[in-house]
This record gives sequence, structure tokens and C-alpha cells, in this order.
Amino acid sequence: MRTLARLTSAEADPERRHLIAGAVFSLAALTLPDTLHAGPAIPARPAVPTARHPGQPEVDELDAMADVFAAAAALHGGEHTRPALAAYLHHVALPQLHAPTAIHDQLLSATARLTLLLGLMCADSGHDATAQYYHHTAARLAAEADDHTSLALALRIMARHAHDLGHHHPAVLHLAHAATEHARQAPPAIRAFTHAQLAVLQAHNHRRDALNTLTRAEQLHTRSDAPPGPFTTYPLAALHYQRAQTLATLGDSLAAARALNASLTARFPTERHATALTHAAYAELLHRIDRLDQAVAHWSAFTTLYPTLNSTRAKRRLHTMRQQLAPYRHRPDTRALLAQTAHLV
Repeated sequence: MRTLARLTSAEADPERRHLIAGAVFSLAALTLPDTLHAGPAIPARPAVPTARHPGQPEVDELDAMADVFAAAAALHGGEHTRPALAAYLHHVALPQLHAPTAIHDQLLSATARLTLLLGLMCADSGHDATAQYYHHTAARLAAEADDHTSLALALRIMARHAHDLGHHHPAVLHLAHAATEHARQAPPAIRAFTHAQLAVLQAHNHRRDALNTLTRAEQLHTRSDAPPGPFTTYPLAALHYQRAQTLATLGDSLAAARALNASLTARFPTERHATALTHAAYAELLHRIDRLDQAVAHWSAFTTLYPTLNSTRAKRRLHTMRQQLAPYRHRPDTRALLAQTAHLV
């Protein structure tokens, strides 16, 4: 709680926010909650305890606000939504944890999920060390609440974050394994969520295990019937995306391309951020297998959505597009796309 108070307080102070943003993502910190580090040593005033005695309505509000913030990030990315969520955690969620209540563990769990969401927004903003601090803190809150489902989500997200940064260290695979273990009693959607990420990581060294785990994730997904929500459901489009990652790592680029196409087909209009990034990933894969006409079409779709996003991840995809298209400036379609998007930053 003290770590979260320091972090969320720093979000409102540009100088202190810059201080923690300058830290470096740590492979050494990819450990389970009982050995997680306490976070950055930055001064902050603790959150002021609330005078109320929180009850179930407060838990319901925290969960409802998770829906609101997740929906905003799904449409526009995490950069501009991040300060509002940090302020809500600092001024609303944290003070409730100081009050005596019979549902303290439920408040801890709901706060852990909001903290995970804030970590995802930081990762989308390119502040990877800050994201790691939030993910660790969320895992510790979930462990303190004895909430294995939220802990499984935290470990899975930590493993995904490390993988996205290019780390395939055994510690990352261990996190993904631990996520599936903590999700044993969770609903099928959560178990599918953890298994799919485990398959992505196994694909780097264990082909048979990866394919078996991916099949298990797909089987679990067919049994999913949870109510909609950022931490209750696992969208089919996301499962297809993880399938594509697994198959691409295993060297089956054509199957990976089909999976990315299926992911795009399953995306909803409310998933604008994920849709844009999926178009970009699909274009990069098509470029690798010399299908430049199709790649340009998907990069064009990506750049159409790009102006509506506030996302460093999207900016990096735009930079990759320009690098990969530069050698093909002589082609009319490539030249036109580069000219049309020259103003994008």
C-alpha cells in the first residue's frame, strides 16, 4: 500500500514521474510475490484514510471503474487515461484500504486489478520500469488478499510484459507457469488466458509443450461463460493473437498469418487500440514472408486508426512501418502511404 501510494502520488508530479520513468526494467525482479522488491525509493505523502467504513458498494464501484478505465484504454490507448486512473487509485481506492472493514480482502483484490490496469497503461506509454513496479505491487496486493485468480492475472501480465520486451529468460517462463498454477481454481476464461501466454513462451524452446498448451487454452476458451469485463473474459480475438505469436515463433508463418486475420475478424469496434496494433503486427509478418501488397494494405488500415490513439506502442509500430517500407519507395502504393502518413508523429 505504501509503494502504491508513492507511485500514484508521483504520477501527478512531472518531476517525480520523470524520476521513476527513468528507471530500467529489471530481469532480476521477475520473481514471485514473496520476494518482489518494494519499488522505487521516491518520497510521497501517504493517502489520507477515509472516514467511512467501506462495504460491498465500494467494491462494486472499484470494479465498475475498472470497466470504465479499461474501455477508455481499449479505444484510445493508455497514455492519456493513465493519470486519471492513478488519481482515482490514490484518492479513492487507497484510502479505503486503511479503514476497518470485514471485506478488506475484496477491496485489496479490486485495488490489485486497478493497479494491474495502470501497469498496462504505463507499458503502453513506454514506461516499462514503472509498469513493472505496478505489476509487482498488484501481485503483492493479490497475494495479501489470498486471491489466487488476481495473482494469476498479475503473473501472466508480468510474463507477457517481459516477453514483449524481448526477454525469453527462464524466469519469464517460470512466471507464466506460476500463473497457470494459481489459476487452477479460476473460471475457464482466466485459465485460457494464462495457458495462452504460457504457450507463447514455451514456443521459444519447447515446441510440443507449446502446441499442447495452446490446444488446452483453446479448449478452456470454449467453456468460457463469464460476464463481460476486463478481468473476467478473454476475448476470442486475443486468443487468436496469442496463437499467432506461438505459431510465428515456431516458424509457421502462414498459420500465424491466418491467426492474425482471425483476430482482426473477431475484433469489436470498441477495441480500436488492439485492432490497430494487430493490423501492424499482421503487416510486419506479411512483410517478412514477402507479401508486400497485403502488408501495405494492413499498414494503411493501421495508419487510419493511428490518429485516434495515444500510445507509445503504436508510435513504435509506426516507426517500424517506415523503416520496413523505406526500401520500397519506388512502388506507387508504398510511396503514397509514406506520403499520406508523413505528418504522423
